[in-house]
Amino acid sequence: MLETITDFLADWYLVTKSLHVVSVISWMAGIFYLPRLFVYHVEQVEAGSKTDAMFQTMERRLLRGIMNPAMVGTWVFGLALVFTPGVVDWSFVWPWVKAAAVLGMTWFHHWLGYRRKEFIAGTNTRSGRTYRLMNEVPTILMLVIVFAVITRF
Repeated sequence: MLETITDFLADWYLVTKSLHVVSVISWMAGIFYLPRLFVYHVEQVEAGSKTDAMFQTMERRLLRGIMNPAMVGTWVFGLALVFTPGVVDWSFVWPWVKAAAVLGMTWFHHWLGYRRKEFIAGTNTRSGRTYRLMNEVPTILMLVIVFAVITRF
């Protein structure tokens, strides 16, 4: 059974890798855009207004319709790559660094989800500046991930 799975993963390696990259691109697009929506929401929108409802709809659709499926795809295809024979050598530092950065990106994704719930409840206390600063977190994590994978230190 295990041999059948590893053969399948090896045979479908390029497809899996392609789906992983597409999922990552989609996830990152949302991860960069949602905090920017929060900045505009905080700085430009009156709570309870029609514009507030529109921003909440945009934020919900981005998180649930794009970011959540893309994050799941990133994890599923990424783990499939991890279990593909010969792809990851855990004796190097790079897979550990990448794994830690991906966990950080996942934490950030969930942090954004909690912030969206605060907007829904009308309890957001964070400023646009906070969301601007937090928008740098995925940039740093993305750089760590890309350099870890490409340089394979």
